[in-house]
Formats: sequence, structure tokens, C-alpha cells
Amino acid sequence: MGAVTELVNKQAVANAFSRAAKSYENAAQLQRESGEALLALAAEFAAGPAKQVLDAGCGTGYFSRRWRELGHHVTALDLSNGMLEAARLQDSADHYQYGDIEYLPLEDNSVDISFSNLAVQWCNALPRALQELERVTRPGGVVLFSTLATGSLNELSKAWMKVDGRPHVNPFLTPDKVAEACAPYHHHVQFTQRTMLFPDVMSLMHSLKGIGATHLKGGRLGGLGGRQRINLLDKHYVRQQNMLPLSYHLVYGVIYCE
Repeated sequence: MGAVTELVNKQAVANAFSRAAKSYENAAQLQRESGEALLALAAEFAAGPAKQVLDAGCGTGYFSRRWRELGHHVTALDLSNGMLEAARLQDSADHYQYGDIEYLPLEDNSVDISFSNLAVQWCNALPRALQELERVTRPGGVVLFSTLATGSLNELSKAWMKVDGRPHVNPFLTPDKVAEACAPYHHHVQFTQRTMLFPDVMSLMHSLKGIGATHLKGGRLGGLGGRQRINLLDKHYVRQQNMLPLSYHLVYGVIYCE
């Protein structure tokens, strides 16, 4: 595979998520919803005897715990030591592993199911992340992933553009690029949209901060800034039913390892 330009400052991403570790469980409503949808796609694979499951980008271990409840052996992996520690404190997994999804510190064919919920959007290259997840998964196993596609956080991006001419939002892959990354494998991909509503800008911004999503590739995501900037953002934000909408274009993927 050719050289990939490292656009993501992984340490900065890890630090942002470590700072969010304490607030994450309360803030991560979208992560819960997408993870449950991903688990539903895995129902036939989750049934039966205990399997080895990798939770790649485990966060505080909510879905590591869900997999254990289903009777499986779980390795919880994350780039953030703060998140791993939070997962450990809640007895989320059988094993805890610091690591990067694009360079998994696991042997080939070492797990039955690789599960990655809303984590691969923090990688430099989706093809590389999927290649690694597929590499560590045994033939007959599955890779289950969710990520975000272009159009996500669009309302926030448009409002920031009106404030200072900068989007303040990470670029996400187009559906075509997601399909291209999955093309080498026997796979199934589906796309859906979820719009969340917030009463004000502060609660919307804190929802992003609470899930650690405050690192911008190529530099920091514009912070809350001064009161004047927040007032401007609020003024330019297009409302829906007197609330502030924030849309997520969700991708759910299943790769069948052969």
C-alpha cells in the first residue's frame, strides 16, 4: 500500500478524548444509537458460543460491556489512555489495549468479530483502517463499523462560515469514497441520517466537547471562544422548530471475512 499522508495528529485526538472521558457516558447519545444499530446488524454473529471480540475505539467501554453481556470475550482498544482507564474502572472488558486502529497491535486472525463504532472517522485513511480490522479477524468472522459521511455537522459548519469564514468542522468522506474503501471485500453498507436538536448553541457545542469531538484535522476545532462569537454563532444558526438542528450522516458497514 502506498504512503499515506498523516493528516491527523493522533496525540491531539487522544488528548481531546482523554479530557472528555468523565463526561462521555452522559454525552454520547449518538454513539449509543449508532452502536445499537451496529449490534443489531451483528445479531446472527453475536449468537451462539463465546467469541473473541475486538472493540476498536472503545471509548469508555459501553459497547465492550454490551458484548460481554452477550457472553463474549472482549479486548477493548483505544488511542486514549483516559478512555481506556474509564473503561477499566467500569470493568468493561477482559483485556485492555492501547493502540491505533490503523496499526493494530494484534496478530493476524486473532479475533472473531472486530467492532468499531464511530471511531474510524479519526483515522487518516479508511482503507487502511478497514485493512487492519480485516487482517486481525479470522476467516468466517466479521468486521462491523460505523462512521460519518459528508454532510455531517453541516448546520454548524454553515453557521461558523457566516461568523468567520471558516467551517470549524472536520471533512467527512463521501458515500462513494466509503464504498471504494469497502470494495475489496465481501461487504454490506447502508447509509442513514440522524438530526439531533438542541435548545441553544452552548448545549450543542458541549455535546461535541462531551464526546471528545473537538479536534480539527490540521489544527484545533474552533473552541467556544468569547461570548461575542457564541452570540454570533447563535444568531447565524438556522433553526428548526425553534431548536438548533445538528445532522449526522451515518454509515454502517459489515465486512465478511473470507
